[in-house]
Amino acid sequence: MEDLTGKVAVVTGASSGIGEAAARLLAAEGVHVILSARRRERIEALAQELGDKATAVVADVTDADQVHALFDTVRARFGGLDLLFNNAGLGVFGRFTDSTPEDWRRMIDANIYGVLNCTHAAIPLMKERPGAMISSVSSTGGRYGIEGWSVYSATKFAIVGFHDALRKELGLEGIRVSVIEPGAVWTEFGHNVPEEALRERRANLDALTAADVAQALVYAFAQHPRVLVEEILVRPVKQVAP
Repeated sequence: MEDLTGKVAVVTGASSGIGEAAARLLAAEGVHVILSARRRERIEALAQELGDKATAVVADVTDADQVHALFDTVRARFGGLDLLFNNAGLGVFGRFTDSTPEDWRRMIDANIYGVLNCTHAAIPLMKERPGAMISSVSSTGGRYGIEGWSVYSATKFAIVGFHDALRKELGLEGIRVSVIEPGAVWTEFGHNVPEEALRERRANLDALTAADVAQALVYAFAQHPRVLVEEILVRPVKQVAP
């Protein structure tokens, strides 16, 4: 495994869940982490806790201007970028026939446009950075359509396809492109889901922790620059169905 000390990473959705866990683990490995999310209080508190290994920058990944400002800050302060972790996203539960175009747009904006905005802005900062990597969170729902999550699954299928094409575009430049597909995880994720039902399902499955998924990210990033861990599908052992 490579020494990550001194590397620079941007983590979106760093205010909670997988993003927060990834930020903590990366900082523990010596990476300087730019914490990005909409909730200022949370990322500033996390940055204070992590000390000189973290910088908080408020940004909404669906807003191209805010994303450009985020990566302009990275360029000005650090001169380049080694890791982009596209973690920000959302899912709205419900049958497609009962869903609304407003909810479709919310998921498409966060889960697809958010990844596109950040990735497009990050790539120029990754040139000539050995081992640079773009990693994004898809889902088991990005491989298997899940009832009640039709539009969410569609957005996560899109991320898998985008990464497979992007890998082919960037590989000869030495930029690695990886995707993580988690199953059930104990996080704040999930709008319009009855909280008791969600908690019961996760308990019955002995769901992953956010740190479990963060470990997968660090494992991929810490490989030798010539090594691409292209795809990691990680789920609770008891989650035998999608």
